[in-house]
Amino acid sequence: MSEAISRRKFLAGAAVAAGGFSAVPARIRGQEDFVPKTVADGIPLVDFHAHLDRVITLEKALEISTKRGVKFGIVEHAGTKENKYPNLISDDEGLLRYMAMLEGKPVYKGIQAEGLDWPTCFSKEVVARLDYVLSDALTFPEKNGRRVRLWLANEVRIDDKQDFMERYTDFNVAVIAREPIDILANPTFLPGFLRNEHDALWTPERMGRIIDAAVKHNVAIEINSGFRLPRLAFLALAKRAGARFSFGSNIHGPDVGKMDYCLEMVKALGLKRADMFSPAPRGKKPIEIRTFA
Repeated sequence: MSEAISRRKFLAGAAVAAGGFSAVPARIRGQEDFVPKTVADGIPLVDFHAHLDRVITLEKALEISTKRGVKFGIVEHAGTKENKYPNLISDDEGLLRYMAMLEGKPVYKGIQAEGLDWPTCFSKEVVARLDYVLSDALTFPEKNGRRVRLWLANEVRIDDKQDFMERYTDFNVAVIAREPIDILANPTFLPGFLRNEHDALWTPERMGRIIDAAVKHNVAIEINSGFRLPRLAFLALAKRAGARFSFGSNIHGPDVGKMDYCLEMVKALGLKRADMFSPAPRGKKPIEIRTFA
């Protein structure tokens, strides 16, 4: 893929939606202009990981949202210009324009933060106007400092799998511990040639380090329906540890907002509304209450 093609183009579509859930409407705090469906214990169907592009415009996203009963959290990539994205937001002015575009629409406003240094681009006051911030570990710093995009096969070279996994686990923990974020996105993703070793490489100890950091720093773990991650073993450990969860499709094209895998995991884990992420009010957002370096 070219630099102009982000991880969003990498995702495959989701399968047919899982059944066995109610569709009772429930209002989300401060969002009375849209009533999403609910599942299980009144869990609202919110896709906090939706991107806009040439195909899924804001108007199209709202049409899909209404049709599926899924509320969207719209995110755009944000960080230093070292990160190569077509619509990358790198300063307060750009972030304010982005929020103005979404103002008054029945969506949550978020960003997908890139790199540990993204807070240097923005003022705390402007970031606090967002509903939430999510980040992930897919843009991975190599030992020489070069940023490697793990979803692009031509950028990834791993000579020692165990060494990579230790550094990758450490980086996941750093993303959670050092960035003032609400959600860890795309958790436990692995480059394509390692996926058949997923269960062996993601040991209980490595999973536990990420989960412990998420619980300690009050960062929700995304249940990602695009990659169908994390797997049940990780999520079960996270639930027992008291972690919170969010839904995210990260699917692009007409299948955006399909929550198939998320609903499967709700049922398998017996998740309740209290287990789920909800955006913090002003004054209590991570950018306002956490320190970062």
